[in-house]
Amino acid sequence: QVRLVESGGGLVQAGGSLRLSCAASGRTLSSYAMGWFRQAPGKEREFVAAIRWGAEYTYYADSVKGRFTVSRDNAQNTAYLQMNSLKPEDTAVYYCTAVQAWLMTTAGEYTYWGQGTQVTVSS
Repeated sequence: QVRLVESGGGLVQAGGSLRLSCAASGRTLSSYAMGWFRQAPGKEREFVAAIRWGAEYTYYADSVKGRFTVSRDNAQNTAYLQMNSLKPEDTAVYYCTAVQAWLMTTAGEYTYWGQGTQVTVSS
């Protein structure tokens, strides 16, 4: 069993930055691809970014490409999502997730989920 805990969310003005962290416990993350999803009120959970277990590949949704960067530190059992040039439409609860497969971009394909962290971008 893998337990994931996100942190780093908050309120930021448009154009600002936030860095989300996802700390894992229970098992090492080195054999898991890590994904980030987000869910805005009244909308479905959507894929944001993913990083392969060795960080050799990353993949982004078009809506965040060039603004967000996913990374990981397997020694610290932690994944990150650096979010720059934030827009009001980035406002959502952000979830960290893990799966032992690549490349998954739908929520149902992921095995483990964190509880989410709120990101609010004001205009």
